[in-house]
Amino acid sequence: MFIVPHRLMLAFRFAPIGHCRVVELREKNMAMQIGASRTPRPLHPLFVGLGGALLMAALFTDYMYFSNALMQWANFSAWLITGGLVLALIAALVLVLDLVLGRAGPIIWPDFGLLAVVAILSIINVFIHTRDGWRSVVPSGIAVSAIVAILLLVSGFRGWCVTGLKMPTQGDNA
Repeated sequence: MFIVPHRLMLAFRFAPIGHCRVVELREKNMAMQIGASRTPRPLHPLFVGLGGALLMAALFTDYMYFSNALMQWANFSAWLITGGLVLALIAALVLVLDLVLGRAGPIIWPDFGLLAVVAILSIINVFIHTRDGWRSVVPSGIAVSAIVAILLLVSGFRGWCVTGLKMPTQGDNA
């Protein structure tokens, strides 16, 4: 059994998965109503996380194709990357909706840029996977999938969110 000291566990915990970081601080007011402290959360982290899971799964199917050369694994990779890109598009549309409806705070540009780089690399990766035969995955397809998976792990540790959490100020009844 592997035991991790409590201090090390805190060092790797940047933000809860699926939650945005708080960008505005507010005073605690104990006299607020129960429902007044609830603010709607942005919906885009859900779709970013789902698309990220599909793109990371493509690395596994690329490895399976590399290990046994069954072409169906390369087909699985192409489908997973395509599905991840479709969910990235849905996440972008939901992000715009979150911003228009006021559910999200300001965009955190480094996180947005990281996910934009992942989307661009995934578009390149899906074109690499359209090749025929062994060259569809090895060596460039599996390398791009590995880079995308590493970038998505970083994004996952940061909370899958590209905006700050909008918190109500004192006197607001969100």
